[in-house]
Amino acid sequence: MNSQHDVHTRAINTLRFLSVDAVQNARSGHPGLPMGAAAMAYVIWTRHLRHNPHNPKWAGRDRFVLSGGHGSMLLYSLLHLTGYELSMGELKNFRQWGSITPGHPEYGLTPGVETTTGPLGQGFGNGVGMAIAIKHLAALFNKPGYELIDQNVYAIVTDGDLMEGVASEAASLAGHLQLSNLIYLYDDNQISIDGSTDLSFTEDRNTRFEAYGWQVLRVEDGNNIEEVDSAISLAKEDERPSLIVCRTHIGYGLPNLQDTAKAHGEPPGDDELDAAKRNLGWPVAPRFFIPEEVLNHFRNAIHKGEQDESYWDDRLSAYCDEYPELGSELIRRIEGSLPVDWDLELPVFPPDEKGLATRASSGKVLNSLAGRIPELMGGSADLAPSNKTWIEGSPSFQRETPEGRNFHFGVREHCMGAVVNGMAICGGVIPYGGTFLVFSDYMRPAIRLSALSSYPSIWIFTHDSVGVGEDGPTHQPVEHLAALRAIPNLVVIRPGDANEVREAWKLAISRRDGPTALILTRQNVPTIDRSIHMAESGLTRGAYVLRDLGSGKPQLLLMASGSEVGLIVEAGKLIADKGINVRLVSFPCWELFKSQPKEYKSLVFPENIKFRVAVEAGVSQGWEKWVGDNGEIVSVDRFGASAPFGIIYENFGLTVDRIVNICRRYFG
Repeated sequence: MNSQHDVHTRAINTLRFLSVDAVQNARSGHPGLPMGAAAMAYVIWTRHLRHNPHNPKWAGRDRFVLSGGHGSMLLYSLLHLTGYELSMGELKNFRQWGSITPGHPEYGLTPGVETTTGPLGQGFGNGVGMAIAIKHLAALFNKPGYELIDQNVYAIVTDGDLMEGVASEAASLAGHLQLSNLIYLYDDNQISIDGSTDLSFTEDRNTRFEAYGWQVLRVEDGNNIEEVDSAISLAKEDERPSLIVCRTHIGYGLPNLQDTAKAHGEPPGDDELDAAKRNLGWPVAPRFFIPEEVLNHFRNAIHKGEQDESYWDDRLSAYCDEYPELGSELIRRIEGSLPVDWDLELPVFPPDEKGLATRASSGKVLNSLAGRIPELMGGSADLAPSNKTWIEGSPSFQRETPEGRNFHFGVREHCMGAVVNGMAICGGVIPYGGTFLVFSDYMRPAIRLSALSSYPSIWIFTHDSVGVGEDGPTHQPVEHLAALRAIPNLVVIRPGDANEVREAWKLAISRRDGPTALILTRQNVPTIDRSIHMAESGLTRGAYVLRDLGSGKPQLLLMASGSEVGLIVEAGKLIADKGINVRLVSFPCWELFKSQPKEYKSLVFPENIKFRVAVEAGVSQGWEKWVGDNGEIVSVDRFGASAPFGIIYENFGLTVDRIVNICRRYFG
């Protein structure tokens, strides 16, 4: 064996056993993927991936996604060996409290982790979003001789990823768009937790991806690094996204567990691990062994990364000299700062009893923002006319027009969620995705991950209640607001009128530490007269006093979100006419209000107001916190019905008369 071949073999085995030593040390984890996929990962990271371990956020880097996030120790081993700020102590603390090496990779926690993976298929979709963002920026900024934006997205995907529906949706979209910068290596080990994939997964995956419009390449031996290397080189030259199907062996080297389901998610045990080391010519002791020549080999990534970044920076500087306006704009986008005065001259909506649907006012605000924020882009899951998500004057993003800012995601809500997340963390763009609120269920895993990982994704959900009307209960969300509010770090805003919509959009754009969901109506809602009610800017605090009615201190508090704010305004007038002092509170966002100081909360909800009524066209769950023990919730704790929305509201008791009668009963 020649010395060069020997260092490759030893480097790959270092990846294998560093990973499995950590799994065994933790008595928890997944040894199978790191042992089976180590060779392909080695080829990506040492021969193709442009990255700088000393600057994980370098804008010119390629992206690597471990979509099979259960194999996280493979990624952590790569990061440690190539010189990222991930110590040996952290590898030994794998899956333990306070470590930055959790069971599945988490974006923002571990340097070098590009996206949170583990829920299978999500990383696949995130990579598609990253590739889209890169293609879009390339179309806008690249000039002859200055192809600054030319990054590739590499991923290792698994049988489980390809089984998930979200991956099928994302693969279909990627093929349609011909995302040539997308190179996925498929860890085809033919084993899942239940056993052989023949139990449930027998379609021809190669032909399926060819039908999606992908280039499909086959590597018969996933341990043959020259074959893997050649396939990646071919993928780089093709105009289509590429799937490289690498036949591998789960738990490679484990004498009794290789090619079995037990290798997937169980520590091998000391005896099996030691036997595997002997099988592959590796020292049994010490654990976490890294040969010096292997470490030096991997650490070449530091010098190469610094060289690559320096060269890229020099090209960027020359680009800025030749194209100063474009260069300034590119740098602004890379840094993630917003344009100066981005929020000036947004629409101001005059008082109007008939008003606008908040989806309609959202469309107007969105287009005004898009005129000042060129990186704002997005679309909906085949519902742009209904969601009002179209940016006027821009083409759609297609293979021929990657400069386009509008997306046709198709009827693929889950894919849309994963793709928007990938775009959001790739940088240079501010993405949004829209659908009907009832279909947030179809993309909930992506919404949850955006919140867990603090992705600044913007979700637009219209047709927000039984106000959908004739489409009936299948399309009328009742439990969905409560379900979204249950997700930590997701800011859910249900604005009460057009001007609150404007403030909600401003907050969503400026909020870069997590996702925001805008919940919008299909039906018209009155535009509140702000000359007699408090300014809509109170939305930024989650809840605010619209107005106190009557001649003394409030005796009664009416609160509502969204379309029901108009109901409490009308009801409040009638109740005040009966001599009862009323406080009206618009309550568009629980999460923002929870974060306010105690003094502000007490200002909005004084303890001396003994009776509170909350009104919302959704389930009552959660409102009891704000109503307290002495109050009532006007809600919809059942599925809807098919009828015009006014009739539904009447029959479900979402009326001014019902609110007034509830208050009259309390006050005698």
